[in-house]
Amino acid sequence: EVQLVESGGGSVQAGGALTLSCTASRFTFDDSDTGWYRKVPGNECEVVSYMDRNGRTYYLDSVKGRFTISRDNNKNTVTLQMNSLKPEDTAVYYCAAGDLRGGICRGDNYWGRGTQVTVSS
Repeated sequence: EVQLVESGGGSVQAGGALTLSCTASRFTFDDSDTGWYRKVPGNECEVVSYMDRNGRTYYLDSVKGRFTISRDNNKNTVTLQMNSLKPEDTAVYYCAAGDLRGGICRGDNYWGRGTQVTVSS
């Protein structure tokens, strides 16, 4: 069974930084897109960032210049460095793998259980 396990969420004040990490088991990152979704209750799921199998990156417009995604294929980990956090970044962040194209959080991709990020003003 594929498992994606996130770590690194928490609470920070606006302007602060957090690093999210995701480690996969029984799954190889270098053959798929890997990245991060986020969900706020009552809102649509958003594709925050991902790196495709060729190493190209995608970022949601609202996080460009603040978030940076990286991946270590040897360690099967993907990391999201989040700087200059804003209250509107508050959400549950999910590690995701599979086909992350199209800006849609696809249910048929692999998802982690999620980690809460809370940014206070």
